[in-house]
Amino acid sequence: MALLITIFTAIGVSMDTFSLSLSYGMFKIEKKTIIKISTIVGLFHFVMPILGNIVGEYILKILPINENKLMGIIFIVLILEVLISMIKKEEAKPLKNNLEILLFAFAVSIDSFTTGIGLDAINLPNVIISLIFMIISFAFTYVGLSFGKVLNEKIGEKSKIVGIIILSVLSLKYLLL
Repeated sequence: MALLITIFTAIGVSMDTFSLSLSYGMFKIEKKTIIKISTIVGLFHFVMPILGNIVGEYILKILPINENKLMGIIFIVLILEVLISMIKKEEAKPLKNNLEILLFAFAVSIDSFTTGIGLDAINLPNVIISLIFMIISFAFTYVGLSFGKVLNEKIGEKSKIVGIIILSVLSLKYLLL
């Protein structure tokens, strides 16, 4: 069950990555650059939950809160982040250099940091959870960038709605424990 929760959580936090990758995929990006961007995003999605977990452990020492309730609240915050990004409807501009790629990877990985705060609620080693996050975010970024133009016309913002649904189910699960 913990593995399934981890996979669905990784999918949920990768939906904004996927959606933004669709937007950036509309620009003609070379295969080599797609792999580079996807790898960097994957690495950020590996590191950020671990950093979030370190911060989360510190927070739990200061504030006595149930880990499951904290995880549920974190999912609600992630839902709000996705809703805000949908409302803003910012236009993507081509990623021109390594700094812009790093900033893109950081921006789409912040939700993994937030999720990492409550990682201890999932009964798996943090490294395994981070590896799953990394693999799924790499795949979502790669697919989004590779098929951006076609998929953006067909899916667009709907991928964020799928992420919201997944995160909503997960938040209810943790809040009702």
